[in-house]
Amino acid sequence: MMNLKAGLWQQQSVKLQMTQQLTQAITLLQYSSQELNAFLENKALENPLIQLERPQLETVDYKEYQSRKTNRGTQESPLEWIEQLSVSNATLADHLFAQLNLKSLSYMENKPFVDLIYSLDENGYLHIDEPSFLAKYNLQQEELDYYIHTLQQLEPVGVGARNLQECILLQLEKDNDAPTFVNQVIRDHFQAFAEKKWAQIAKELEVDISSIQQVADYIQKFHPRPGACYAKENPSYIIPELIVRTSAEGIVVTLFDGTIVKVQYNEEYDQFFTGKADPDVQKYLREKQQDYSWVIQSLQQRSETILKVGKKIVEKQQQFFLGGPEKIRPLTLKQVSEEVGLHESTVSRAVRDKYMQTPFGIFEMKYFFTTAVKTSMFSEEEAVSSTQVKKAIQKLIKDENKQKPLSDQKIVQQLKEKGFDVSRRTIAKYRDQLNIPSSTMRKRY
Repeated sequence: MMNLKAGLWQQQSVKLQMTQQLTQAITLLQYSSQELNAFLENKALENPLIQLERPQLETVDYKEYQSRKTNRGTQESPLEWIEQLSVSNATLADHLFAQLNLKSLSYMENKPFVDLIYSLDENGYLHIDEPSFLAKYNLQQEELDYYIHTLQQLEPVGVGARNLQECILLQLEKDNDAPTFVNQVIRDHFQAFAEKKWAQIAKELEVDISSIQQVADYIQKFHPRPGACYAKENPSYIIPELIVRTSAEGIVVTLFDGTIVKVQYNEEYDQFFTGKADPDVQKYLREKQQDYSWVIQSLQQRSETILKVGKKIVEKQQQFFLGGPEKIRPLTLKQVSEEVGLHESTVSRAVRDKYMQTPFGIFEMKYFFTTAVKTSMFSEEEAVSSTQVKKAIQKLIKDENKQKPLSDQKIVQQLKEKGFDVSRRTIAKYRDQLNIPSSTMRKRY
């Protein structure tokens, strides 16, 4: 019977309390190198005791570079040095404006052109609401058509198109060698052509289906995104957290922190800890000193955890590091977490956005975690990973007869002969992940 009387009761319980220090350690663990650097930069701004030593970036001195080349007994061409310079920062709009200035246009004519150019997306396609555009500049449809047509005559060829079909047609117009038949297919049968309903097109045009294949081959030389070459994107650098080297003595795993800023203690503020200093200042600095200690401990714990998980991955995937990607074995987060004595979520954070440099290239640490696939020719210890199955699918499709491409069911049958027990649905899923089209779309005539 439950006691429903009011009163004070004591009860002992064990709970994990998320302290500020623990929260910070968990947060730092899941950060990539770039995110960690950004975090430390912000910390240095709010904590005067934290001093950062940025990694030294090697610069190239031209005279020294030329001297090294000469000492090796080679000739240094001025062109080779020029190629080390950065490319032009001109945008697509800059390129188009430069051409537009060569034309004899009045101020009122220039305004719609400027608006049209700024309505182009990064691929060079035009996106405007025509009724609104007509009303904005008080234009007739014929005038707008003239402006768009003039824009489409500029370089790069295909710029100003409203869709892919128009983009290809604009490029065909400038191609003096383009067969008339290609124009006809793209102009009158583009949707069916894109959906590869080639038999239907061949029947309507009363030609052999191989002629439609020739159209597909011909338009491969055209650029579907003519403005993309002017799109500027900040490069995304991959910084490995771990370096794996193999030698006669075995496999060695080390941390790579050459691009992470170093956290140092700023001793200039030690004078403010003396008895003569303002008590409020001393209290503030003691708090910042504690914060500094937490950052150092969190960084150390982050490095230790990543190294521990990395070493376990190398241990479990030893065949990969000795034989290459085709030797990768099934491995789960749970397996690693149990063997290193960490929670599965901690292992997940340790491999999030982290990379490992190996003798076979740089791989995301999550790459080494793959599911097992049932096999009929291997023991349970030798079970294959989903990555191996994907590579087998890629090889089968690469070697297939393109005039009779393998259906998903035929791939299932051929993989079963190799010992892989996978379903047709799994093959379709892996194909999608590999960006491989269906057999219908892969067929050549």
